Amino acid sequence: MPKLILVRHGQSEWNEKNLFTGWVDVRLSAVGEKEAKRAGQLLKESNTLPDVLYTSKLSRAIQTANIALSEADRLWIPVTRSWRLNERHYGALQGKDKAATLAEYGEEKFTTWRRSFAVPPPTISDDSEFSQKGDARYKDMDPKVIPATESLSLVIDRLLPYWEDVIAKDLLDGKTVMIAAHGNSLRGLVKHLEGISDDDIAKLNIPTGIPLVFELDDNLVPSKPSYYLDPEAAAAGAAAVANQGKK
Repeated sequence: MPKLILVRHGQSEWNEKNLFTGWVDVRLSAVGEKEAKRAGQLLKESNTLPDVLYTSKLSRAIQTANIALSEADRLWIPVTRSWRLNERHYGALQGKDKAATLAEYGEEKFTTWRRSFAVPPPTISDDSEFSQKGDARYKDMDPKVIPATESLSLVIDRLLPYWEDVIAKDLLDGKTVMIAAHGNSLRGLVKHLEGISDDDIAKLNIPTGIPLVFELDDNLVPSKPSYYLDPEAAAAGAAAVANQGKK
């Protein structure tokens, strides 16, 4: 039975500061490193051990995976990285304080930018210090493909072909696959797997650093409800994510 492990990166330095991050490359905070270590301990304790790893191209996801796999004694497994697993690009909001943005634009616009399915934030300018134009991570990409902003819908559009053409093959070969990625890229994948509606996806919050496990059938449809390896911590973490912007 194919098994999929989703891990949202541990708290980053910008999560700690309550800033919109998106494609900006920041590292884990000290708390995030502890969360990643705990993720690995949960994998080991539950004997939920991945055969292959997929990550985004962002350091916070890569760090989380490395720390977790070290704890689980799985640093040796094959790794593939793709920009298609990157966080949602937050456009001109990247680098901005979430609470200040909420105060400046009001709750309706803030919530629309942060949680609506199809409405992206304002685009970022190419000359912004938080733009990814010219970033070496993406030198092999057509510059026109690098986003200047994204909605969750657009994240799903660039994620699902990678899921179907690449990741699914490992699952169908019977491998246990771990994906270390981000709140919105993982929300997009969970939406696809669980058939969550465009409206209801706004209510889904994925906590940092707690493995979420899917057991799939041969059609890669969940054969039972997904589960966190630490349900109580996951509930608390999801509530904390939901309250971002109110600090």
